Amino acid sequence: MKTLLIATTALLLPITAVFADITPIGDLKRNSNVTVSGTIDRLLDEDEFRMSDDTGSVKVYIGPNIVPANAGDQVTVTGFVDDDLRLEIYARQMQLPSGETVSFDRNYE
Repeated sequence: MKTLLIATTALLLPITAVFADITPIGDLKRNSNVTVSGTIDRLLDEDEFRMSDDTGSVKVYIGPNIVPANAGDQVTVTGFVDDDLRLEIYARQMQLPSGETVSFDRNYE
Protein backbone atom coordinates (compact mmCIF):
# COMPACT_ATOMS: atom_id res chain seq x y z
CA MET A 1 0.00 0.00 0.00
CA LYS A 2 2.85 2.42 0.81
CA THR A 3 4.39 1.80 -2.60
CA LEU A 4 1.12 2.64 -4.35
CA LEU A 5 0.70 5.81 -2.29
CA ILE A 6 4.25 6.96 -3.01
CA ALA A 7 3.89 6.23 -6.73
CA THR A 8 0.56 8.06 -6.89
CA THR A 9 1.99 11.06 -5.07
CA ALA A 10 5.00 11.13 -7.38
CA LEU A 11 2.67 11.18 -10.39
CA LEU A 12 0.61 14.04 -8.94
CA LEU A 13 3.53 16.30 -8.03
CA PRO A 14 4.38 17.48 -11.56
CA ILE A 15 0.76 18.36 -12.29
CA THR A 16 0.37 20.23 -9.01
CA ALA A 17 3.62 22.09 -9.61
CA VAL A 18 2.36 23.35 -12.98
CA PHE A 19 -0.52 25.09 -11.22
CA ALA A 20 1.51 26.35 -8.24
CA ASP A 21 1.74 30.13 -8.90
CA ILE A 22 -1.57 31.71 -9.89
CA THR A 23 -1.37 35.13 -11.60
CA PRO A 24 -4.41 37.40 -11.26
CA ILE A 25 -5.84 38.10 -14.73
CA GLY A 26 -5.55 41.84 -14.12
CA ASP A 27 -1.76 41.41 -13.68
CA LEU A 28 -1.07 39.54 -16.95
CA LYS A 29 1.99 40.69 -18.89
CA ARG A 30 2.55 40.17 -22.61
CA ASN A 31 5.09 37.55 -23.69
CA SER A 32 4.98 35.65 -20.42
CA ASN A 33 4.13 32.15 -19.22
CA VAL A 34 1.28 32.24 -16.72
CA THR A 35 -1.19 30.22 -14.73
CA VAL A 36 -4.59 31.81 -14.14
CA SER A 37 -7.64 30.55 -12.29
CA GLY A 38 -11.20 31.71 -12.75
CA THR A 39 -14.63 31.13 -14.22
CA ILE A 40 -15.42 30.50 -17.88
CA ASP A 41 -17.76 33.37 -18.78
CA ARG A 42 -18.66 32.15 -22.24
CA LEU A 43 -17.49 29.97 -25.08
CA LEU A 44 -16.46 32.13 -28.04
CA ASP A 45 -15.86 29.30 -30.49
CA GLU A 46 -15.19 25.57 -30.30
CA ASP A 47 -11.54 26.29 -29.45
CA GLU A 48 -11.65 29.51 -27.40
CA PHE A 49 -13.40 31.01 -24.42
CA ARG A 50 -13.40 34.06 -22.17
CA MET A 51 -12.62 33.57 -18.50
CA SER A 52 -12.53 35.96 -15.57
CA ASP A 53 -11.49 36.33 -11.96
CA ASP A 54 -11.99 39.21 -9.52
CA THR A 55 -9.34 41.30 -11.32
CA GLY A 56 -10.42 41.07 -14.97
CA SER A 57 -11.08 38.83 -17.94
CA VAL A 58 -9.05 37.30 -20.78
CA LYS A 59 -9.61 35.31 -23.94
CA VAL A 60 -8.12 31.80 -23.91
CA TYR A 61 -7.27 29.91 -27.10
CA ILE A 62 -6.83 26.12 -26.98
CA GLY A 63 -6.99 25.34 -30.70
CA PRO A 64 -7.07 23.21 -32.61
CA ASN A 65 -8.72 21.41 -29.67
CA ILE A 66 -12.34 21.61 -28.51
CA VAL A 67 -13.02 23.35 -25.18
CA PRO A 68 -13.50 20.54 -22.62
CA ALA A 69 -15.53 22.69 -20.20
CA ASN A 70 -18.68 24.81 -20.06
CA ALA A 71 -19.63 28.38 -19.23
CA GLY A 72 -19.77 28.75 -15.45
CA ASP A 73 -17.03 26.18 -14.78
CA GLN A 74 -14.11 27.07 -12.49
CA VAL A 75 -10.86 26.22 -14.30
CA THR A 76 -7.13 26.80 -14.03
CA VAL A 77 -5.22 27.47 -17.25
CA THR A 78 -1.47 27.42 -17.88
CA GLY A 79 -0.16 28.98 -21.07
CA PHE A 80 1.56 31.84 -22.84
CA VAL A 81 0.26 35.42 -23.04
CA ASP A 82 0.70 36.64 -26.60
CA ASP A 83 1.88 40.12 -27.59
CA ASP A 84 -1.17 41.20 -29.61
CA LEU A 85 -3.11 44.39 -28.87
CA ARG A 86 -5.70 42.42 -26.90
CA LEU A 87 -4.43 40.02 -24.26
CA GLU A 88 -4.96 36.37 -25.08
CA ILE A 89 -3.60 33.22 -23.49
CA TYR A 90 -2.51 30.31 -25.68
CA ALA A 91 -3.29 27.45 -23.31
CA ARG A 92 -1.01 24.47 -22.82
CA GLN A 93 -2.91 22.85 -19.95
CA MET A 94 -6.24 23.26 -18.22
CA GLN A 95 -7.41 21.85 -14.93
CA LEU A 96 -11.14 21.09 -15.05
CA PRO A 97 -13.61 21.32 -12.13
CA SER A 98 -13.27 17.54 -11.67
CA GLY A 99 -9.54 17.98 -11.00
CA GLU A 100 -8.61 16.34 -14.31
CA THR A 101 -5.79 18.07 -16.19
CA VAL A 102 -6.03 18.31 -19.98
CA SER A 103 -2.96 19.10 -22.12
CA PHE A 104 -3.32 20.76 -25.50
CA ASP A 105 -1.29 20.33 -28.68
CA ARG A 106 0.80 23.39 -29.36
CA ASN A 107 0.16 23.65 -33.10
CA TYR A 108 -0.28 27.43 -32.86
CA GLU A 109 3.41 28.15 -32.20
